[in-house]
Amino acid sequence: MEAERVKIAVNGGIGFGAKLNSKQLITLAKYLNEDETLEMTTFQQLYLEIEKDQKEDIIEELEGVGLSCYPVGNYVKSLRTCNFCKGELEEGMPVAKEINRRTAGIEVPFTLKMAYTGCPVGCGEPLINDIGIMKKKEEFSIFIGGKSKGEDAKAGHLLFEKLTPEALYAVIEQLIHLYNNQGKKREAFYKFVNRIGFENIKDSIEV
Repeated sequence: MEAERVKIAVNGGIGFGAKLNSKQLITLAKYLNEDETLEMTTFQQLYLEIEKDQKEDIIEELEGVGLSCYPVGNYVKSLRTCNFCKGELEEGMPVAKEINRRTAGIEVPFTLKMAYTGCPVGCGEPLINDIGIMKKKEEFSIFIGGKSKGEDAKAGHLLFEKLTPEALYAVIEQLIHLYNNQGKKREAFYKFVNRIGFENIKDSIEV
């Protein structure tokens, strides 16, 4: 009887660009048969199928070489980031890591995608994701309700600007809590924003 397999999402964590080293690639290859391939998503993740009864041990091994592992399905995805510029913008990295630590893997009504960019150039594409964060000098702006695909693709609405890191974390956590409480099953976040109303959502968030 063939062992039951489950899918997990894997990436190299939050860093300067989406990169994997040779040790990480070798470790991933251990769990691929010769005729299997790794699926790479647009959200800087690789989907890997592993045996269910070995899931905990395999994840421990993957994390041991610096990979990050996440559930697949209706969860908050790992944070999409730009290929961070270094130097003066390097201080944005701890905030991105903290957002990812607090949110990635939270169960939600439908897959929720967040994106972060370290400067107004916006290489992380925050305006066309469910929740987008943009660093401006030492403060942060947050956008909601963006949509990247389809004929009705659109940019998100600016929810708040000039936020400190702690205020930013609080706003994000309130948004996810609101979505979990009032979102319908399998209701995409942009549809949730449209149904509830942008101004109503803004009024319900404490800053």
